Amino acid sequence: MKNIAIFASGEGTNAENLFNYFNNDKRVKFKLVVTNNDSAGIVERAESHKKNVQIISKTALNEYTSQIIEFLKTENIDLIVLAGFLLKIPEQMVQAFPNQIINIHPSLLPKFGGKGMHGMNVHKAVIENKETESGITIHFVNEEYDKGEVILQAKCLVESNDTPESLSQKIRKLEFEYLPKAIEKLL
Repeated sequence: MKNIAIFASGEGTNAENLFNYFNNDKRVKFKLVVTNNDSAGIVERAESHKKNVQIISKTALNEYTSQIIEFLKTENIDLIVLAGFLLKIPEQMVQAFPNQIINIHPSLLPKFGGKGMHGMNVHKAVIENKETESGITIHFVNEEYDKGEVILQAKCLVESNDTPESLSQKIRKLEFEYLPKAIEKLL
């Protein structure tokens, strides 16, 4: 069995999708959810699925990295899934969990990646750039924002009448379909 920790900062819809997708799968146990935002939707979603929730501020993530790593190792975490986690993972943590931290990004990297490129910021940039396709990238996390080795990409068309909101809905469908598949691939 693989023990998974989900790190999320927002509504937690990807996390909830994973809880439901792997609900009866004996290969996976979601041991905990880590968030930096105690009022985020992820807290309520995780608690409704009876998941252990840990709230770690940006300051704590950076100042107590070694204690957080020790806690994750004590919990026997095999995989960390960043599902809308908006803080940069400290280099020390990346090194402690090599090829064990994955991120889902709402564009076809290397396009529209990097600091500040998340959520609607990405979708607005894709449309402003008049791209004809967008998609998602699931990748390993390394020391640089959105530069880790790609595990999987999935594409969708960007139509002339798409708005950031309509593109967001297309991307969300891809995330729901492909993030569980990427985790299965890693299992």
